[in-house]
Amino acid sequence: MSGGGAEVRSAADRAARVLEILAERGGTLAVAESLTGGLVAAELTAVPGASRTFRGSVTAYATDLKRDVLGVDGTLLEERGAVDPEVALQMAAGVRRALGAGWGAATTGVAGPDPQDGWPVGTVYVAVVGPEGVRKVAAPRLNGGRADIRKESVRSVLGLLLSELSGNGRAQDTEQNGGN
Repeated sequence: MSGGGAEVRSAADRAARVLEILAERGGTLAVAESLTGGLVAAELTAVPGASRTFRGSVTAYATDLKRDVLGVDGTLLEERGAVDPEVALQMAAGVRRALGAGWGAATTGVAGPDPQDGWPVGTVYVAVVGPEGVRKVAAPRLNGGRADIRKESVRSVLGLLLSELSGNGRAQDTEQNGGN
């Protein structure tokens, strides 16, 4: 299996390493996806033995599902729209709670081809919420077409999760940590 987070490049390698770490610790994971439409869950479930740690996912493509199924604050969604770092964090927390997992991860953003709610194509937020108050969000700068943005969003959320599980995410700045 792969080594530490810095050596893990592909989404498949990242998914395998995330699941390996979770299995070693007896942890579990749930995923909330918007723009990735199930691609994160597909990457995770492609790993043999994923069922030991992966609880499931919610593809909340529609904004009302983010509110009604994942518990994202309705006022937040009305004021800022679905493409927002706090929305990503609330999606991760909501799927963690809804599916009874130790860790929750989420993706939201604009894959294109057109801008959404005033946000340009490539605006993406990925988030991870976990035990001991872990609440991290990242805004990767993504370019390319719709397929490229979705693929890189999967890599990004798995990378953020891997970083947290490996203990490498502690030095990120306050904005990336989702702090106020």
